[in-house]
Amino acid sequence: MSTRYPFTAVVGMDDLRLALLLNAVSPAIGGVLVRGEKGTAKSTAVRALAELLPSVAVVTGCRFSCDPASPDPGCPDGPHEAHAAGSRPARMVELPVGASEDRLVGALDIEKALAEGVKAFEPGLLADAHRGILYVDEVNLLSDHLVDHLLDAAAMGSSYVEREGVSVRHAARFLLVGTMNPEEGELRPQLLDRFGLTVEVAASREPGQRVEVVRRRLAFDDDPGAFAARWADEERALRERIAVARELLPKVVLGDAVLLQIAATCAAFEVDGMRADIVMARTATALAAWAGRTEVTSEDVRQAALLALPHRRRRSPFDAPGLDEDKLDETLEQFKGEDEPDDDPEPDGPGDGGPGGGGPDGGCVPPQGDAPGNEGAPAPEPESAPESAEAPGSAPAPQGSAPGAGAGERAAVKAAEPFRTRPLTVPGLGEGAAGRRSRARTEHGRTTGATRPKGALTKLHLAATVQAAAPHQKARGRSGPGLVLRGDDLRQATREGREGNLVLFVVDASGSMAARQRMGAVKGAVLSLLLDAYQRRDKVGLVTFRGRAADVALPPTSSVDAAAARLEQLPTGGRTPLSAGLLKAHDVLRVERLRDPSRRPLLVVVTDGRATGGGPDPVALAARAARLHAVDGTAAVVVDCETGPVRLGLAGNLARELGGTAVTLDKLRADSIAGLVRTVQGNHSATRRAA
Repeated sequence: MSTRYPFTAVVGMDDLRLALLLNAVSPAIGGVLVRGEKGTAKSTAVRALAELLPSVAVVTGCRFSCDPASPDPGCPDGPHEAHAAGSRPARMVELPVGASEDRLVGALDIEKALAEGVKAFEPGLLADAHRGILYVDEVNLLSDHLVDHLLDAAAMGSSYVEREGVSVRHAARFLLVGTMNPEEGELRPQLLDRFGLTVEVAASREPGQRVEVVRRRLAFDDDPGAFAARWADEERALRERIAVARELLPKVVLGDAVLLQIAATCAAFEVDGMRADIVMARTATALAAWAGRTEVTSEDVRQAALLALPHRRRRSPFDAPGLDEDKLDETLEQFKGEDEPDDDPEPDGPGDGGPGGGGPDGGCVPPQGDAPGNEGAPAPEPESAPESAEAPGSAPAPQGSAPGAGAGERAAVKAAEPFRTRPLTVPGLGEGAAGRRSRARTEHGRTTGATRPKGALTKLHLAATVQAAAPHQKARGRSGPGLVLRGDDLRQATREGREGNLVLFVVDASGSMAARQRMGAVKGAVLSLLLDAYQRRDKVGLVTFRGRAADVALPPTSSVDAAAARLEQLPTGGRTPLSAGLLKAHDVLRVERLRDPSRRPLLVVVTDGRATGGGPDPVALAARAARLHAVDGTAAVVVDCETGPVRLGLAGNLARELGGTAVTLDKLRADSIAGLVRTVQGNHSATRRAA
């Protein structure tokens, strides 16, 4: 067994260490979600926690880790003998992002079923993690079908398996710990709420601390055993403190005044449901036990709020997690009970809250200041060859624009309020990555039939395999209960689920789009589609064009937060190199087809259709670039942003060259744009079938 990095040797990250230790004291808190940039030792700290947990008493020989004091009456390995008791170290089970459904929940033991003719259940990772830790690295990349099973187990404390004639229920209560890099996409709200606490981690900017991190890591890599031995005393002391806090936990009193503060805090921050109140109460109680106290204080409530509420107060995927600490302090002060002392020294300081000061020993996290707001980007210099004036009827130029009103470049404008869109689905049956948008052949979902495997067998269709082998049993000399199988008897299950798509936005940011009302509405519409992409687990990309060239503002990614941020900061002005934007989009899609050929794209071009840059005949160049997408079979929709009483219909011409459809800006509503995309893709699918 490899030596793990000692928990006490982790440098800094007091809030992360505290959150993990509180869950070790009170597993009922519900786990920890660790958010942070790559390379910040998130996984190292989580894996080190398992070494600190007390041993677990189990029924000897039970594959589902039943507690001998109260064994599960419905355990598949039961009933258990009263004297069959033993113990084992606490487990930390890792769930790989690419794990199969069978590996997570368990499945029928195919070998025994076919060879011996008996039904036997093979437990999965949920059974292994019972009464331990289930750790998911990059939890935001976990497939939806696995997330569904995690949600069920977390809600019910048990796992149900109904498949291939097997019906099994077993206990599955575990501490859920996940790490993620927000740049790679966000979590589904339902799973986000299941994490009791959340912490943000970042690499220290203090040179001395960074030096110490490097020094310790190099020492560990050179000789893991010797390094772990150096920290053995600290590890032992911390393990003993966890045991003492666990014993003290049932004696901690949660007074009515403190409970009122918890309820008032959750109400003030408008969190959904009651889970936040319960988690805060459990966290505050664990903080008191960790500090060696039997009464919960206001400072415990404050610290619990900083850990339990930031990820629950997000109102949309584009809201950054966080907590207004001034508002938190005002709420706690307003509902402070009469029995609370007023002369606590510096109650808001990071060193208060228990013996040993801040961090894991003291029970407090240094206050985290609010992130600075995004300021509007300064207006760049005007182009030497400016865009022509706006068409009659267009919105007035925004204040603060560069000289030349409709000609110069302008700073970014704020997006209109996003709205909910109807689902955008690609017709037909794809084979893309698992998602929640379009119908697809996947390795997960409902079974729709069986076929001969073309390669390695991944999902056995048991009934079809037995049916194929049954007529040949006599000829093969079968004499026992098991089937006599041949390779050509095996059948692969075909399953239908949902796939995610790639939505590539190509946004015109030229001078003709610079009117504030127009660009604000366009940004609001794109944000609405980004919100839908977040919910459907799509990849998104953003290409912008203005001046003399096009830029990939955001390569295809699962992080809609990043796309929304780039869109919000997008300035406008200059000429309209439409052909450059379409060619850049073509390059992006070409690379993505090589990288992920099964993911079907949708091109959304947001423009008024004008082409005033890119070559001697910009309109012809734009048409040629559009036809490249049509030849590739890319489904496309053009959002026509032309305004005013006189309209040239250029966006409609562009849509025809793309083989798609155009929708005007004044009809850019949720039902209109969503219905249009389905129509466009439906027409595209019919065209390809006819071809």
